[in-house]
Amino acid sequence: MMPVAMVGRVAELTELARAWSSLAGSARPARRTALITGAGGVGKSMLVAAALDAFNPAPGTVLFGTARVHSPAPYDWLAAVLTGRNTGDLPLPADALAWLAQHPNAPRERYAPGTLLRLAVQTVRALVGSGPAVLVVEDLHALDPASLNLIGELAAAPELPALLVVASRPPEAAVAPELAARTLARLAGAPGSIRQHLGPLTRDQVEAVLAQVYPDRVVEPRLVEAVRERTGGNPYRLTELLATQGGHGPEGLVRQPSPGQPSPVVDWPVEPLGAELTAREVEVLGCLAAGMSNKQVARSLGISVRTVTVHVSNLLRKTGSASRTEAALWAVRRQLTGPTQPV
Repeated sequence: MMPVAMVGRVAELTELARAWSSLAGSARPARRTALITGAGGVGKSMLVAAALDAFNPAPGTVLFGTARVHSPAPYDWLAAVLTGRNTGDLPLPADALAWLAQHPNAPRERYAPGTLLRLAVQTVRALVGSGPAVLVVEDLHALDPASLNLIGELAAAPELPALLVVASRPPEAAVAPELAARTLARLAGAPGSIRQHLGPLTRDQVEAVLAQVYPDRVVEPRLVEAVRERTGGNPYRLTELLATQGGHGPEGLVRQPSPGQPSPVVDWPVEPLGAELTAREVEVLGCLAAGMSNKQVARSLGISVRTVTVHVSNLLRKTGSASRTEAALWAVRRQLTGPTQPV
């Protein structure tokens, strides 16, 4: 369903590719920042993935990180970057690297926060080397305060040969809303920064999607409008609708389901659930109820496996469940099951 995700995002993709080409082609590449914001399901992760595929020349170094645990630990972003990497050649103290990598055997004595932040910046610089590189920050809103400080420092770091690509929901959805707001403002205000906000698809964009899916059919304007109203123009919901009802033709996208069949787009119940869940958590919960693994959930929702892990941890805590199976049963009892099938 990549055509669905990229419809309405071509200008943003082109802008990101142009920024990378300019940086990679410079004799003295310097840091640039690209900030991508938007609500859940608008395609931020898909845009980043498409951009990485489109970058020419292909980046030699890509540092990717996001929140790792449901109770954010210091420097989650950098810990994710360091996971699986050989850090023995990095010119930094081994005990500091152990802290930054969240190593279970890290020394008990910790560096002062300011010193650790400087060492974190030095670690990224060492990994980037002479560059050019791409630094990807997924779900900035879910990161811990230490990671937010680090991302802010990287956005202002002089002579860092890297394109810093940051994706985030609005600050009010963040673990630390005030700090996230300040960090987003800092990123947006960085010299030469790219600012992109992804909103719902317009009517014309929904029509373009349907034209790709049904190239041999003329989709009537009333159907286009009905599909947009049903999905709110949200690319993820539109993708789900096409996946579940698209085989029945354009009319099947708006036709009422048969008795006893689930609606093609989930209308989540409004009665009290006994837990305050975000829209994305409800989507993940529906995937768990469908028996999906974390990798399958990530593929279905267009997010990273690490992000899925964060959501699952949050769901277990919020629903008071001891396992994924128990959380799935919790969802079934409250009719929080969607149309998604394992992939």
